[in-house]
Amino acid sequence: MVNAAMNNIAFFGVANHSLTVVGTDGAYTKPLTSTYVAISPGQTLDILLEANQPRNHYYIASKLFNAQRASPFDNTTTTAIIEYTGNYTATSPPIFPVLPAFNDSNASFNFTASLRSLASAEHPIDVPLMIKKSLLFTLSINLLPCSVKGTCERPDGNRLAASINNITFDMPSTSILQAYYRGLNNGVYGDDFPDNPPLKFNYTQRTGLNSSWRFPETRTDVKKLKHNETVELVFQGTNLVVGIDHPMHLHGHSFYVVGAGFGNFKRSRDVPNYNLVDPPLMQTIAVPQNGWTAIRFKADNPGVWFMHCHLERHVSWGMGMAFIVRNGKTTNARVLPPPPDMPPC
Repeated sequence: MVNAAMNNIAFFGVANHSLTVVGTDGAYTKPLTSTYVAISPGQTLDILLEANQPRNHYYIASKLFNAQRASPFDNTTTTAIIEYTGNYTATSPPIFPVLPAFNDSNASFNFTASLRSLASAEHPIDVPLMIKKSLLFTLSINLLPCSVKGTCERPDGNRLAASINNITFDMPSTSILQAYYRGLNNGVYGDDFPDNPPLKFNYTQRTGLNSSWRFPETRTDVKKLKHNETVELVFQGTNLVVGIDHPMHLHGHSFYVVGAGFGNFKRSRDVPNYNLVDPPLMQTIAVPQNGWTAIRFKADNPGVWFMHCHLERHVSWGMGMAFIVRNGKTTNARVLPPPPDMPPC
């Protein structure tokens, strides 16, 4: 199953049937049986469904999850029907599944937090234990002044934006990969993306925050990583304009989700509770509204890799950045040259 929606996490279920999740983002998980699943845009789940109920018609249903009242969305339910074969009189209307409420943050969080890697002899895991690079990235909805007076719907003359560590990503007109590979940066990107937020405050405070903090910088910055460097990255949601869930996706790498929670991340309290035994290996992870998520990965894939929120409106507002993973020492640990027939941009 893949969530192909643009701007919402979705709940999914089948009436009177259990769903058994056995994989996510192409990696095996311990079987997780549930009456519903929560799936982020761009995320995949491998699900087993056993047709073990009395012959009847059963609704398949999905509806969007949205815990932010200020964010408009389509609060309807899409359906299909499973029809058992055989001779019988079907219930009319078909039986409908019980799904979480559209704003049930706990249901979304608890499902994702229940995923575990298979971590067996046949399918071992390799979660980094010795970390060389520790990063803390805030995820914020922000404001930017309108470029032309009167072009914004907001009465204050600002438009919505988004940022990571208070930097709104300015998509360059020249490929970062091309500039890096050819050694011809010429101002295409900067390489001083901060390891930590430039400003420390109560990230999830709901009222009373300094309104000037809502305005980010706009830059095209990257974070450079050494080949095979082990990385821990903590995503921290903020409430600068509004708090909302952020399904974060990293290109070029899978990562282990070792911890998550609501509120502000506190290293002394939260790191001892990390799951380093069987954390799920994922490529997209939903950071909870006004909460945090910790991931670990090894930067073993040389190149330029975009990381962004998988809500289309957020990435279009600038919630993205890029990692440059440097070349390794061997020939098979280097960025490949472009193919000879690659068309010019």
